[in-house]
Amino acid sequence: VQLQASGGGLVQAGGYLGLSCVVSGRFIRPYNMGWFRQAVGKERELVAAIRWDNERTHYGDSAKGRFTISRDNAKNTVYLQMNSLKPEDTAVYYCAADQARLRFPATERREYNKWGQGTLVTVSS
Repeated sequence: VQLQASGGGLVQAGGYLGLSCVVSGRFIRPYNMGWFRQAVGKERELVAAIRWDNERTHYGDSAKGRFTISRDNAKNTVYLQMNSLKPEDTAVYYCAADQARLRFPATERREYNKWGQGTLVTVSS
């Protein structure tokens, strides 16, 4: 299973970006999926997660009300729409797959066993 994240870039505060994560090698339908981010000098944190059946989503405190996670199982793709971006959203964003699906939401990094390479989001003030 390979995950390829894209869509990062430079945006001004208050702007928006949409990230995509295309998964190859396996159908993502059975997996819970998540977006994490890691800023310089900080721990990797969960931004948002979506359940395998598209019936539930979960957001980290920093993302609530501004970000939206979605998935298109037919396209094997997970999305993260980010609105009202702030400089503190600057980070490398990673998509990840939770194949074990022991619980939802899986909020810990160790619960995700497949990772993409990350895409850099920079928000200028």
